[in-house]
Amino acid sequence: MSEQPTPHQPVPSAPAQASAPAQPAAPDRQPPEADRPILVTGATGKSGRRVVARLRARGLPVRAAARHGEFPFDWSDRTTWDAALAGVRAVYVVQLDGTKLVRPFVERAVAHGVGRLVLASGRGIDDPNYAQDSAGVLDGILDSEAAVRESGVAWTISRPGWFAQNFSEGFFADAVRTGELRLPGGDGAASFVDADDIAAVVAAALTEDGHAGQTYELSGPAALTLHEVVATISEAAGRTVRYTPLTVDAYVAELVAQGLPPADAEAFAHVIAPLRNGTDAYLSDGVQRALGRPPRSFTEFAKTTAAAGGWSV
Repeated sequence: MSEQPTPHQPVPSAPAQASAPAQPAAPDRQPPEADRPILVTGATGKSGRRVVARLRARGLPVRAAARHGEFPFDWSDRTTWDAALAGVRAVYVVQLDGTKLVRPFVERAVAHGVGRLVLASGRGIDDPNYAQDSAGVLDGILDSEAAVRESGVAWTISRPGWFAQNFSEGFFADAVRTGELRLPGGDGAASFVDADDIAAVVAAALTEDGHAGQTYELSGPAALTLHEVVATISEAAGRTVRYTPLTVDAYVAELVAQGLPPADAEAFAHVIAPLRNGTDAYLSDGVQRALGRPPRSFTEFAKTTAAAGGWSV
């Protein structure tokens, strides 16, 4: 799925979709495989930009695509799809949550001669009790996974849990910098995964043998409560960050007071439910299976982030 705050993030309604242009003619000849670029959609997001950096560090040609990135690509504007797909050998698909656009995109990718697809999905989609899907994200994710599996080309699915970077680059980052994280998370725990591990798995799946037909569920090596999270960040950052548990009603009221529409505030509260209920505390072996090493710990993430000034105020 797309760059989270969480695996089932609330999103606005999808814009109206333009009609699809005619299917591209199959190219008579493709350049050598090594010269064909790898398309990374969502290239400005948490995992996407890390995938781009890893591939370019290896000297591989990359087409970094996003609405406001190096190469223009907009899920809601199908006229941007062909130019993004032309001549590429593999695609990292970071979908637009709440839509079913991956299936027609995959069809066009195959028509362009793409031979490998790696889909960003999310943990918990097989569990009907994982979270209340008030934003209608789940149906789109399930359809996206089915689309890549049915594509007829090599595919891999990445299913990360909660990103550790939610505490440094978005969603929770501002609260951490102010010194207080106020959430309806109770004493539940989650096995936060480092986005660098996600990117490493995706880069391997895009470029190496042995990953076709694999679904990698990705987590960190241990589950942490939010109390443990802020204690770890506090130690790494050298200053105190507190966690204040809220009731769901109090959290919704605070978001509404900050200007969020009530429906969106309630959707965000539903997103926190897997933390509160501990349904994302389980550990997954995807990083070990894909990379042959254990995942990075939250402590490693916190130390690296603090050293880079990630929580400077």
